Amino acid sequence: MTEIRIGLIGTGYMGKAHAVALKSVASVFDTGLRPICETICATTLEGAREKARAFGFNRATDDWRTVVADPAIDAVVIASPQSTHMDIAIAAFENGKAVFCEKPLASHAEDCRRMMAAAEASGLPNMTGFNYIRTPASQFAHDLVQSGRIGQIHYIRAEHTEDFLSDPQTPSHWRTKDISNGCMGDLAPHIINAALRLAGPISSVSADIQTVHSERPGADGPEAVTNDDQAHLMCRFQNGAMGHLFISRVATGRKMGYAYEIYGDKGSIRFDQEDQNALWLYLAEGPEAERGFRKILTGPVHPDYLPFCQGPGHGTGYQDQIIIEMRDFLKAIETGTPVWPTFRDGLEVQLVTEAAWKSSKTGTWATV
Repeated sequence: MTEIRIGLIGTGYMGKAHAVALKSVASVFDTGLRPICETICATTLEGAREKARAFGFNRATDDWRTVVADPAIDAVVIASPQSTHMDIAIAAFENGKAVFCEKPLASHAEDCRRMMAAAEASGLPNMTGFNYIRTPASQFAHDLVQSGRIGQIHYIRAEHTEDFLSDPQTPSHWRTKDISNGCMGDLAPHIINAALRLAGPISSVSADIQTVHSERPGADGPEAVTNDDQAHLMCRFQNGAMGHLFISRVATGRKMGYAYEIYGDKGSIRFDQEDQNALWLYLAEGPEAERGFRKILTGPVHPDYLPFCQGPGHGTGYQDQIIIEMRDFLKAIETGTPVWPTFRDGLEVQLVTEAAWKSSKTGTWATV
């Protein structure tokens, strides 16, 4: 097994998830490359040293440039705010590093294009982090669609709904200020990615994007909310299918509402991330009296389940999705073969997002 030294930039929610994945992936999947957690980068040196101790990294720094320029580092994982992604990724490619970058790839499509161009010019492995589509159930849903099991898709309804800002008395903070941290920058990329993966390219959208709670309590009184709380998008797909996407961070009662329904002329599929180890499948076959949706519990026969557990129905969890992503990234590095989703796929998501913004502002359909 060959060692590969990783630099991790970002130590927050996703930084920790990737640190755990780096520590676990070789044991879970018996990968040909064994990650060495070499350097971790945070905004302060004190914080970086503390995270290096907690997460098991050899070195710490408060300057991402040190990480990408270090000849001892083979690959970089970017888990910092999206406004920083472009500069870090491009510098990493220029220094010969493979790059895994958390979603969204960047704040704007033009930045995504520059990142994609740098990635493809370098010839180095590159991936965008969309973890939810990696569950065994959603991978199985993709297999069902691709195999034609449910026939020609004509409609998909999908959502990414949570309620962490449903209470209007929740104080103002970083999530309510920058436009890139609104639901279109934070949650929408995940479900747009799912729609693209499951139903194919989107050709045009008609969107309405809304701020539900325009003010929130601040340290010195009410503060304006300057980004979006919810949105819905009607979609037309290149294959002729229709779709509807709903995204919300104020969906009271919803904790992880990453869900979809896919309708084809031979069957249909339902999935809800709050029950992430189950998939509901309807097939239009057999006697009418015996037809109906059946609940399929994921198990060792489904994609990427067996390495975690030998028992059907025992289930995988959130952290396992990140470990699967890291396995794919290591595979791309080891084989030199691109593994979905690349930076080009990250750009495709951003193009749909920007078309949605254009549509919402003009009140018309917008071409992707």
